[in-house]
Amino acid sequence: MLLPLDPDAVSHGIQLSVAPVFLLTAVSGMIGAVANRLARIIDRARLLELGLVHVTEPGQHAKIYDELAQLRRRGLLANCSIALLTLCAVCIGLTIMVLFLGETLNFQGLRISIVSFLAGVVFFQFALVCFLVETWIATRVLNFAQAKP
Repeated sequence: MLLPLDPDAVSHGIQLSVAPVFLLTAVSGMIGAVANRLARIIDRARLLELGLVHVTEPGQHAKIYDELAQLRRRGLLANCSIALLTLCAVCIGLTIMVLFLGETLNFQGLRISIVSFLAGVVFFQFALVCFLVETWIATRVLNFAQAKP
């Protein structure tokens, strides 16, 4: 069934719904950055677990287990950030659909678009907080004073 659509309304609907797409671009970039950090966390944990087999000193075991615990926390924060970014993308996608439908089919979904856009921004902010905490944990374990020139 074909819907009688006004070309001007479709054009305006596309223009209106393009603005949130820029937020989707930022979200996809953040997902890539956080996924890369998560991959590095997993690689480091696997390396430590393999090295744990060859360590004979009890003091070294404690150090490795401490670092693995921090890597676990970092991994959970990275996973949480990715989940929040994904929820943000879903909300922004819903906003885009509602704005487009509202402009082209006279769908009365202004409240839906407001709520979905604000929810997307809130999810994005929480994802940034998770990312910030993960980077704080990552840099806290660095000890440059022990580095020798």
